[in-house]
Amino acid sequence: MNNGNDDTELAVISFEKALRELETIVTSLERGDVSLDDAIAAFERGTALKAHCQKRLEEAREKVEQIKLPEDGSPPAEASSFSPET
Repeated sequence: MNNGNDDTELAVISFEKALRELETIVTSLERGDVSLDDAIAAFERGTALKAHCQKRLEEAREKVEQIKLPEDGSPPAEASSFSPET
């Protein structure tokens, strides 16, 4: 069961750490050497980690889209309106 602490912890965990933990959970569940209660708790945690990783990947994709140059090589509209101070 998720509680506020789990949600807070997930909000600050890095993508890489979340992915490593998710891989550990999957391996443990695949081995089948955990009790039913532990398997359910691990599955719940894994589901939350998966959602967190998907969210972080989507955020990264959006950032990349924002900074990509148009096909003509000109700077994005936001960047072209920037005038450096002299």
